Amino acid sequence: MSAITVENVSKRYGTVTALDRVDLTVDEGEIFGFLGPNGAGKSTLINVFLDFTQPDSGQATIFGHDCQEDDVEVKSRMGVLPDGYSVYDRLTGRQHMEYAIEAKAADAEPMAVLERVGIRDAADQKAGGYSKGMAQRLVLGMALVGEPDLLILDEPTSGLDPHGIKQIRTVIREENERGATVFFSSHILEQVEAVCDRVGILYDGQVVATDTIDGLRQSVGGGTKLLITVDDLETDVVGRLESLDGVENVWPNPDENRIEVTCTNDAKMTVLVALHEAGVDVENFRTEEASLEEMFVEYTNGVN
Repeated sequence: MSAITVENVSKRYGTVTALDRVDLTVDEGEIFGFLGPNGAGKSTLINVFLDFTQPDSGQATIFGHDCQEDDVEVKSRMGVLPDGYSVYDRLTGRQHMEYAIEAKAADAEPMAVLERVGIRDAADQKAGGYSKGMAQRLVLGMALVGEPDLLILDEPTSGLDPHGIKQIRTVIREENERGATVFFSSHILEQVEAVCDRVGILYDGQVVATDTIDGLRQSVGGGTKLLITVDDLETDVVGRLESLDGVENVWPNPDENRIEVTCTNDAKMTVLVALHEAGVDVENFRTEEASLEEMFVEYTNGVN
C-alpha cells in the first residue's frame, strides 16, 4: 500500500491556482523530498493532507484513508511539523512534551524526546523564550511522539544552525529505519538531496518531475561532467569527442589544457578511450554530477 496517494488534486484561491491537477504517490517506508520554491503550493498540499484545506477537485489519501472523509484516522497515524507552527509561550518544553504524550496516549518519556531533538537543557524553560531553532526542535519532538507511521515535515531545518541541521537529518534517518515514511517538504535543495530516496518537484502548482536523484540526472541528459586535464589540447580533439555517442557538450579551455565534457554516465570511459586513441595523454580528470539545483532549473525552465 502507498503511504500517500494524490490524484488530480486542484486548489484555487480566487484567481490564484495553488495546486493544478497534482498527481503524486509516496511509497511506504521511503523518505520523499517535496521540493519547490516558496509559493509553489507545497504547504497547500500538506494542508490538504491535514484537512485544513479542502481541494476543489481530486482526492488525497493516507494509507488508503481519505484525508477529508477519514481525517481522524489519518491524523492518528501521522506526526506533523507544520510550517507556521506556534508554541505556547507560558508552557515549558517539558510541559509541551507531556501534553503531546497525553494527547496521543503514547508511552514516551518527555526528557528522552527532548534529549533526542537537542533541547533537554531547556526542558524547564518557558517556550516563549526559545529561539526559532529551539522552537523548531520542540515541535519536531512533539511530532515524534507515539512513533507515527508517517512524518510530515514542512521546512524542518528552518532556523537551525549547521549542528541542528545535522541532528535533524539523523532523526529523520532513524525514524525511517524504524519503519516510518517521511514526507520532507523544503525549498532548500541541499537538504532534500542529503536525506531523500525520491524527489518530487512542484513548480507553480504543478508536479513537473518525480524520481530518484540519479533518475532525475539521467532524464536531464545524464548530468555527468568530466573535467579533463591533458598534455596538449588540439582543436581536432574537440570535434572527435563531440561525435561520440552519449556526449552532449564539449568546452575546450586551451589556456589550462583542460576539456569539460558533459555526457551520459556510460559514455565517460568512451571519452577517455577516444583521447587515448587520439594520442592525447590525460594528466588528470575528475567527475562532477549535476546538483539538485541545476536539475531544478532544468525542470522548471519554461514551465508556466
